[in-house]
Amino acid sequence: MQTLSQFQDLFYKYLADNQFEKSPTELYEPVRYILNLGGKRMRPLLALMAHSVFSDDFEKSMPAAFAVEVFHNFTLVHDDIMDEAPLRRGKPTIHEHFSQDHAILSGDVMLIYAYEYLRYVEKKELLGELLALFNKTAIEVCEGQQNDMNFEKRDDVTLDEYLKMIEFKTAVLLGCSLEMGARIGGASPEDAKHLYEFGRNVGLAFQMQDDLLDTYGDPEKFGKKVGGDIIQNKKTYLVLRALELGTDADKKELNDLMQTFTNSKEEEDVKIEKVRGIFNRLNVKKYAEELKNAYQKTAFDHLAAVDASDDRKQILRKTAEDLLVREV
Repeated sequence: MQTLSQFQDLFYKYLADNQFEKSPTELYEPVRYILNLGGKRMRPLLALMAHSVFSDDFEKSMPAAFAVEVFHNFTLVHDDIMDEAPLRRGKPTIHEHFSQDHAILSGDVMLIYAYEYLRYVEKKELLGELLALFNKTAIEVCEGQQNDMNFEKRDDVTLDEYLKMIEFKTAVLLGCSLEMGARIGGASPEDAKHLYEFGRNVGLAFQMQDDLLDTYGDPEKFGKKVGGDIIQNKKTYLVLRALELGTDADKKELNDLMQTFTNSKEEEDVKIEKVRGIFNRLNVKKYAEELKNAYQKTAFDHLAAVDASDDRKQILRKTAEDLLVREV
């Protein structure tokens, strides 16, 4: 039975062997740069783990796992341009380190190579099915990103719309990774779909946890400034739930706060405390925790339904638990 670190070591070796040492350098150096910035590599690792539930030759899922990682990093490159983000994982973003033109074109070639690596899967009889799943997921990720941008300009975003947005932007790629790895590993379509739903619900639970941590987390353990979403006026689950539950006075106060911009740390701290105070009055933290726990339960129900031994599935359960059991 493989451990998470063993899966990581094998994926890192594959990454090292596929470093896009090509020309023109101006096109491929940014690709190497983004792929080597680090990160958890959770999406490709989930593909390998899903394969290992059904077969020990999980290296056969490596091309699909790498395709997912290249695609994910392509989305980060273009997201950073749209967000005008200066940093990614503590380092300058591609458009800052190179140029916006380099970032756009290098992102484009990454998307093409994601499909190229998918073509390397040995089980050619699965290519049509894998391609259909990959296409559906890629379209949903783009739709999620567009809706996320649209929500910045709208004052009438509903909770259902928000949950669909985070499902498409974050959760579906986890499900796609798991389903592809499972099918390459020999899983039945039914079991592969259970693993897709496992990943999709883990992704939704993770986002609920992230929303909670951003407002209520310990900054030393969270790894970034608590209250960042509030400062940036993001319409998170907590904000939308408060607007749904609050009185007219609550809604006016929250809307006024979420339309203001701060100019100092002192102003930021005051804004965070005022918004958190509204959340506390309306008990929205409890609702977010309940929804997170519901997604988590659904995820583990789908994992339990997979026709494989508990020993084989343990690494997926443990990985999900480690992702979702973070301190608020």
